[in-house]
Amino acid sequence: MNSLSSFIPGKNQINITNIINPIAIKYINSNKINKNYQLNYNRCYYNKGSNNSKSTNFSQIRNLGSSSFNNNLKYNLNDYGKVISVCDGIARVSGLNNVKSEELVEFESGVQGMALNLEKDEVGIVIFNNEQSVKEGDRVIRTKRIVDVPVGKELLGRIVDSLGNPIDGKGPINMKNAKRQRTIVKAPGIIERQSVKEPLYTGIKCIDSMIPIGRGQRELIIGDRQTGKTAIALDCILNQKRLNDEKDNSKKVYCIYVSIGQKRSTLAQFVEILEQNDALKYCTIVAATASESASLQYLAPYAGCTMGEYYRDNGMHALIIYDDLTKHSIAYREMSLLLRRPPGREAYPGDVFYLHSRLLERSAKMADEYKGGSLTALPIVETLGGDVSAYIPTNIISITDGQIFLEPNLFYKGNRPAINIGLSVSRIGGAAQSQAMRQVAGSLKLFLAQYREIAAFTQFGSDLDASTQHILNRGARLTELLKQYQYNPLPEELQVIVLYAGVNGYTDNIEVKDVLLYEKELEKFITKNFPDMYKILRKEKKISKETDGFLKEILELFTDFFINSVYK
Repeated sequence: MNSLSSFIPGKNQINITNIINPIAIKYINSNKINKNYQLNYNRCYYNKGSNNSKSTNFSQIRNLGSSSFNNNLKYNLNDYGKVISVCDGIARVSGLNNVKSEELVEFESGVQGMALNLEKDEVGIVIFNNEQSVKEGDRVIRTKRIVDVPVGKELLGRIVDSLGNPIDGKGPINMKNAKRQRTIVKAPGIIERQSVKEPLYTGIKCIDSMIPIGRGQRELIIGDRQTGKTAIALDCILNQKRLNDEKDNSKKVYCIYVSIGQKRSTLAQFVEILEQNDALKYCTIVAATASESASLQYLAPYAGCTMGEYYRDNGMHALIIYDDLTKHSIAYREMSLLLRRPPGREAYPGDVFYLHSRLLERSAKMADEYKGGSLTALPIVETLGGDVSAYIPTNIISITDGQIFLEPNLFYKGNRPAINIGLSVSRIGGAAQSQAMRQVAGSLKLFLAQYREIAAFTQFGSDLDASTQHILNRGARLTELLKQYQYNPLPEELQVIVLYAGVNGYTDNIEVKDVLLYEKELEKFITKNFPDMYKILRKEKKISKETDGFLKEILELFTDFFINSVYK
């Protein structure tokens, strides 16, 4: 018996893994045998009935480098490890000397994990699922693959987990045209980007007029629980339907919704609304619900971002929503503490800022030389008691290009969406608006801020002059006009007409309670009698002198008709 390659496993044979480990490892790692010699544990046997069974030691190990044995092996000793301990989703493994950070590894039971802590004597591995099947002493092997997910249009209309596996019961994903990309990569450089200049309409009057969002922007949605954060994100997805129904592929906006730590029932309702509005066909949902492990919740936003980058890097446009990054940071804190990383403020690890900055920096508007695609991000953060100065909210506010702040008091008063205009801001500004929207909404935010200040002052019951009373009357009607029903996004041209009517005083003689009825009837009136008005605004993207005169005639005619039909 000249080499181990001549042994074939049988009932009279036993595995020599225990002989090789640790004596063989120590011997092979010495200079006597080349460290590149490869060994496959599952093929290392000696014959129990052989005459050489008593002397089966280094004479056989020396032959491990023979060409006949070497050609059939894929791994060397440094690709294997052994579980020292496993607890709370974290496995500590000895060996794996060649493992890379964030590399996928596979346990003996078939469970996968990701190497995060590369220490001197051991590796800290987070287990993705089914932790119970991993036990002390199990072998671990490298996959030589950094964590990656499938990307491409084949994922549209599907619900997948953090590793890109379908969980919607619709069968496997067609991988003929789909590719796989790493989940954690560097953000585009400065030269590859250009400034945000194309608007991304949410269909929400309050946002599109005063807090505009552009393609490639990062706009934070922040507020207490149950104030309508997810509703804004959902309306934004629904509003992209009219663009995705067009034949022009350059205008389409593909959507990715990442659910982090949400209840499954909440996610099911979200999917149902998308299906009812025929919007799931241009969406991909990445789900890491509350029942998933912290490692999968940590990985979910990076997986979703990678799927969105496919569209960005191929000259298309995508919108991604992270719901929500508060739970994401909590999952990362849990992982870090279990990996024994030193805690910092509020027990978060020191790199929690980098955790989100490297994620959100991947959203960008690419330069024309790099195909001109875009990835727009709407991260959601939940506050406690309206405290926007907490650790995680301030971190993400400093990373993003603006924030939409939702206030519980406004929500309970019936002002929905409950957006606090004073605290909300978009750092892109008018660059992400059409000229028509800038014309009607230019002074709107300032006027409403003035109105709220006067309204707070007049609660003391002082006498009011005519100009102050005028501001109060118009401000109350504009505030009412900015209210909007859920799942009812409006096209840009209709928003322009409605806001034009409010800013120019056509609603001054309408009672506050009838303002939303006025808006609804105005839409019907123009759609039925003057449909060309929509086409003009859609084409010109501005209000010219001719358009301005035409619009005034329409609004005067309708306002008289409305007052006569409702109040007389």
